[in-house]
Amino acid sequence: MISVYDGHAYCFPSLHGSGGFEEKEVFEKHQQVAISQHFQPVWTDHDRALVPDVSKISPADKWNIDSVKDIDFGPTHRGRYEWSYQGVRYVKQYMPPSVTNMSYDADDLVAEMDYAGVDRALLHRTPYLGLGNKYIYDCVQRFPDRLQGLAHVPEWQIADKIDDSIKMLEFAISELGLKGLQFLPDHMTLYNKAEDWDSNKFDPFWRSLEKLNVPLFITPGYTSLAGKSDLVENLNYQLQKVGNWMKKYPSIKVIWTHGLAWRLFIDRDGLSIPSSVYKAAPLDNPNFYLQLLFPIFLGGVWDFPMKPVLPTLKELNERVGADRLIWGTDMPMVMRYYTYKQCLDQIKEYGKEVLSEKEIEMICGGNMYEIMDSIN
Repeated sequence: MISVYDGHAYCFPSLHGSGGFEEKEVFEKHQQVAISQHFQPVWTDHDRALVPDVSKISPADKWNIDSVKDIDFGPTHRGRYEWSYQGVRYVKQYMPPSVTNMSYDADDLVAEMDYAGVDRALLHRTPYLGLGNKYIYDCVQRFPDRLQGLAHVPEWQIADKIDDSIKMLEFAISELGLKGLQFLPDHMTLYNKAEDWDSNKFDPFWRSLEKLNVPLFITPGYTSLAGKSDLVENLNYQLQKVGNWMKKYPSIKVIWTHGLAWRLFIDRDGLSIPSSVYKAAPLDNPNFYLQLLFPIFLGGVWDFPMKPVLPTLKELNERVGADRLIWGTDMPMVMRYYTYKQCLDQIKEYGKEVLSEKEIEMICGGNMYEIMDSIN
């Protein structure tokens, strides 16, 4: 039996609270922008009719912290966000209804892990689910043999408060025992800042990360990069950018979270990834890893077991290598489409059509154990 490691899961405090922000209002703005920009459908509360065009009723116009509208938007219950516009109540089901009180703690996640057969999970970070490394530390302490967690430093503050940011990073890793850094470049754009995280002014921060000998989990954004209108071009730009950055910091392992924006490549019978994407990705660098996370992006497109992605899984195995592919889920959000066990079986069982047992073992846990257990 293989040891299964979910490379991408979440725990978060009540979304009705301050989420670790100094001001609750700022946390509410993060939620309002993020949920507005998400692809989940919107429906009217009184009849559950889908809204085909949400541009006029969107709680925020664009990926910008200042774009939030003065409306009664907020989390309610059972995974729902709701708001009113011209007397009509609208709903977006961002999380599964099983997230009853709009929080998801370590006990919730580990119970699902037990049932699905997942041995360990890595807690990822995103500000609209809360700030604060102490909360993640507390989750890990509840189940130290089952959970590991990533540190997070607010990206929009690093350049202006670089000494404080370095101290925050070092404390989270050295004192709290978190096992890597979550970095979201598009949260710089969210605050009207250039995504120049690869410039020299960030060098002290990245050198500090290098000395800590932990991996970087970088989450790409597709809403605002470089003024480009073509999303595939955006993706290629980001992949090239991270590849060039890795040359400056050759000892840092980089995990590209979520995958290759799978929804961009949907065709009638499966996925069709352009050769330009593979060319842009730093696949020649042995420290570059790619997460898969098919169900969170495609669960609303193809039913379980999602066989249309198997040719792509085979292609990724050939072009990236099973030793640099990482299975993850985005728990608990993914349960709006698939159960936790289905997320695992989609690779572990149905992947047998295109992968060997050894390759499945690496993807479903071996690679993550090797990366995370090598940390000092």
